[in-house]
Amino acid sequence: MKQLNQEEAKRICDRVIGLSKADECSVRIDGRRVGNVRFARNSVSTAGLSEDTSLAVTVAFGKRQGTATINEFDDKSLERAVRRAEDIARLAPENPEFMPAPGKQEFKASQTLVRETAAIDPDYRAEVASHAILACRKKNLVAAGFFTDTTGFETIANSKGVFGHQEYSGLDYTCTVRTEDGRGSGWVTRSANDVRRFDAREASDVAIEKALRSVEAKALEPGRYTVILEPAATSELLGRMFGAFDARRADEGRSFLSRKGGGNRLGEKLFDEQVNVWTDPWNPDVPVLPWDAGSMLPRERTSLIKDGKVASLEYSRYWAGKKGARAIGRPGNMIMSGGTKSLEELIADTKKGVVVTRTWYIRMVDPQSLLLTGLTRDGTFYVENGKIKYPIKNFRFNESPVAMLNNVEELGKPTVIGPDEVRYQMVIPPMRLSDFNFTSLSDAV
Repeated sequence: MKQLNQEEAKRICDRVIGLSKADECSVRIDGRRVGNVRFARNSVSTAGLSEDTSLAVTVAFGKRQGTATINEFDDKSLERAVRRAEDIARLAPENPEFMPAPGKQEFKASQTLVRETAAIDPDYRAEVASHAILACRKKNLVAAGFFTDTTGFETIANSKGVFGHQEYSGLDYTCTVRTEDGRGSGWVTRSANDVRRFDAREASDVAIEKALRSVEAKALEPGRYTVILEPAATSELLGRMFGAFDARRADEGRSFLSRKGGGNRLGEKLFDEQVNVWTDPWNPDVPVLPWDAGSMLPRERTSLIKDGKVASLEYSRYWAGKKGARAIGRPGNMIMSGGTKSLEELIADTKKGVVVTRTWYIRMVDPQSLLLTGLTRDGTFYVENGKIKYPIKNFRFNESPVAMLNNVEELGKPTVIGPDEVRYQMVIPPMRLSDFNFTSLSDAV
């Protein structure tokens, strides 16, 4: 099905809501077109374009809810979906935490669609792959990567007057480069809303340089080190922390934000005063839709951490009602402030330390302290007197992002990182931290 414009989407939503006999009805339509090219061993392996549009209808009889999803939009299919959702709702048990659908909301549009990004075609995708492939062939290296571009829309509506429709676009690119003998590996990731901010050649060159520099890695004794973490190395670590700013978990004692004896740690200083984090749907680097489709509430510019203090917590509508707080839409991005220095300048100011390109295979060890474990990968280097001295073998680490952000020495210039494991679009600076805990060595490159 083609991408729907606002008028077409509203007509379908009105039709669905009009068909419902339930106490309330909510509709969400998602449509997207995703182009891709994948390459491996210096050759394109797959390329394609996929399109899909789906509609989810949720109805409620009292506190009983049901949902049905379809990807056909003729009148008979729409009615079948509504009746199916109603049948499910009648059979469902009552939800003790049921919240009625919100009334009409005002949504301030964000600039999520860039026409130049939406116009990406197969020739452009092939060119992205060719930059990495041809450069690696010349240097006897082996490249693998994946490039995707997405253009889509989201529509939300309910029987109480909520309606929102907005288009969006974006791209993501990852590239791994290895030496032919497998002893050196480099990696890069890039994301952008605007294709004009993406340079495929620059990205591939970063991965190539890391691969060449990471050969003949030496073993360094595990322990606590000063580290220079690239944004990609911290995105999943910090993303897990940002995703844990939930008021209910904190109030119920299930979070690092729980206070001993009860309550939460809102307003307490838990991080270095250099740490400032906020969410902003209208940020030009990582714009997101101005609503949270789950709650159908508007998103707002909200400070999460201010000068190292916990500035806000996320409240669901149910928990906000219990606590007399205000609920807003869940964020879709996270922005962390930084300085003006590049990664290279942070390295130049480091007497001794370790540069980490990437972390992966991250697992939770202790939710209440947010202790995580994982591995470094694809380019780990030892720094001495402001220069990278030699590549080192990878480490396993046990570290909490809370402790990390208490050990900040200096923050660099923030850069855009694509969706992490909790699906935030992020802006994160490279950072130099003290006392990062490497617990053992890993032979993987």
